[in-house]
Amino acid sequence: MKRFLLGAVVVGVAVAVEVLWPGHALYHYGSYNVALAALVVVVPIWGRRYAGRANGVRARTAVLAVVLGTVATGIAGVANGLFAPDDRTYVGAPGEHVRVEGLGTLVFPLASQAAALPEVALERPLRPPLQVGTRARNAGSFILRATPRSAVYVEARDAAGDRLTITQPQGAVFLSPVLLMQHQQKIEGMDLPFDSFNIPAAHRIVRAIMFTPAQAALLARAATAPGEGAVLFVVDDESDRPVPHGIALSAGGRPVSVGGLVLRGTLASYPQVDVLAAPNLIAVAIGSLLIVAGLAGTLLSQEPRTKSPNSQLGT
Repeated sequence: MKRFLLGAVVVGVAVAVEVLWPGHALYHYGSYNVALAALVVVVPIWGRRYAGRANGVRARTAVLAVVLGTVATGIAGVANGLFAPDDRTYVGAPGEHVRVEGLGTLVFPLASQAAALPEVALERPLRPPLQVGTRARNAGSFILRATPRSAVYVEARDAAGDRLTITQPQGAVFLSPVLLMQHQQKIEGMDLPFDSFNIPAAHRIVRAIMFTPAQAALLARAATAPGEGAVLFVVDDESDRPVPHGIALSAGGRPVSVGGLVLRGTLASYPQVDVLAAPNLIAVAIGSLLIVAGLAGTLLSQEPRTKSPNSQLGT
């Protein structure tokens, strides 16, 4: 009986771990799934042998519950390991709608410089929207969670202090002050993220290169205080030709005069959504409940051994 119960517990715990800590490569290893599938096969065999020796309907019912729970939970785990798609990360601009196959549409929040990471909404047909934040949320056979990525909020004004419209012709959202910094450039041995935007009213194209606080501290003669990030602005005209005094560093989110403009770049976080494959939560929940109930019934159905009257008299 011990191996029967132990095998069921191992299956339940292994699949529960896949739900609680999704995204690990171990769950997709062939050896891991072969071992899990083997337990799904042998636990019912052990259970059948034990049920044949069990006394009473309650004991046999408990064994059946353990077997059914093990099979349901184990199949969900094996299906996740063998057939689930690879984990994916979705990046979207403020206000962008990103389609997720088999789940719905991710709606990324509008630009905000609030300290807390904003949530992303998952819109699903015939179901209420699911708000995805830093805490993992379960959506059927997937776990969704929002993680922060580095972004830059930019602001542009003319020499008179009037705000200028920022556009991103190459971005997913045309009108957005948030740069997602999805490109890389090497400067002084550092791989730095950069992005670009246009200022149509001033006929300018601006490239913004982001420095983290640690990277900004390495810049020579940079006016950055400890812990401050920085954004290097490079301003060109509409023909991609450099303009006079077109390079300047905006440190700590302070405005800087560059190329006849006043630009401000603020480092902030913007959410991206990790979509991680996981065993189907309904199958795992039902299977786990059956295993727990069956284990409890099996243990309670065992009658304690009593000594015979003869042994008590010493005969």
